[in-house]
Amino acid sequence: MEGDNLSCIKYLMFIFNFFIFLGGATLLGLGVWVFVDPTGFREIIATTPLLFMGAYLVLAMGGMLFLLGFLGCCGAIRENKCLLVFFFMFILVIFLAELSAAILAFLFRENLSKDFFAREVKKHYHGDNSTEVFSSTWNSIMITFGCCGVNGPEDFNDAHRFRAMHPFAPVPEACCRREVQSRAGKIVSRAECLTGGENYQNRQGCYSVIVNSVEPYVYIAGALAIGVLAIELLSMVFAMCLFRGIQ
Repeated sequence: MEGDNLSCIKYLMFIFNFFIFLGGATLLGLGVWVFVDPTGFREIIATTPLLFMGAYLVLAMGGMLFLLGFLGCCGAIRENKCLLVFFFMFILVIFLAELSAAILAFLFRENLSKDFFAREVKKHYHGDNSTEVFSSTWNSIMITFGCCGVNGPEDFNDAHRFRAMHPFAPVPEACCRREVQSRAGKIVSRAECLTGGENYQNRQGCYSVIVNSVEPYVYIAGALAIGVLAIELLSMVFAMCLFRGIQ
C-alpha cells in the first residue's frame, strides 16, 4: 500500500508540475517574442512604462514557472532527492515572499490612500513630455482610464513642478479627452481643452475610476491568491512525502 501511495503522489506531482512547466514556457515565449519582435511591437511597448514593466513581469514569471515546473517534473519522475529539495526550497521562497507581500499590503494599506497619491502628484508630476518615470506613468494611467489627477483636474492647481513648466495650462494634455462632441454638434478642439474648456477635459479623478474598475475583481483575486498559496503548500507537502518515501 505504501508503494501505491508513493506512486500516486509521484505521478500526481509530475502531472501538476507538467502543467506549470507548459504555462511557464508559454509566458516565457510570449515575453521573448515581445522583445525580439521585428514588426515594431517592442517600440510600442517601450513608449508606455506600464506595458514595458508588464512585459518584464511576464518574462520573469514565465522563467520562474518554467524552472519550477522543470524541477518538479524531473524530481518526481526520476525520484531524485536533490531535485526535490531544490523544488521544495524554490516553492518555499515563493510562498514566503507572497505571504510577506500580502502581510505588508495589509499593514501599509492606509499609506496608499487618496490623499497620499494626491500629495505625490503635487510634488513630483512634471508634465506631458517628461521622460521621468513618475510623470510618464501617470500620463499613461490618465490616458488609459480617461481620468485626470487623483481627485480631479484641481490637483494640478498646486502641482509645483507642473506649474513651473506649464504656467498657463489648466491641466496636462493627458487629461484631455480623445474625442468629444459638444451640444452644438461640433468636435471640440484640443486647444480648447488646454485653454480651460471643460467640455474636452476628463473631470473624474483616477483614484475613484481605478477603484471602481478593480472592485469587481477584488474577491476573485483574493480567492485566486488563497488558491495559489494552498497549491504551493500542497506541492511542498507532496515533495517532502515523495522525498521521504524514496529509498
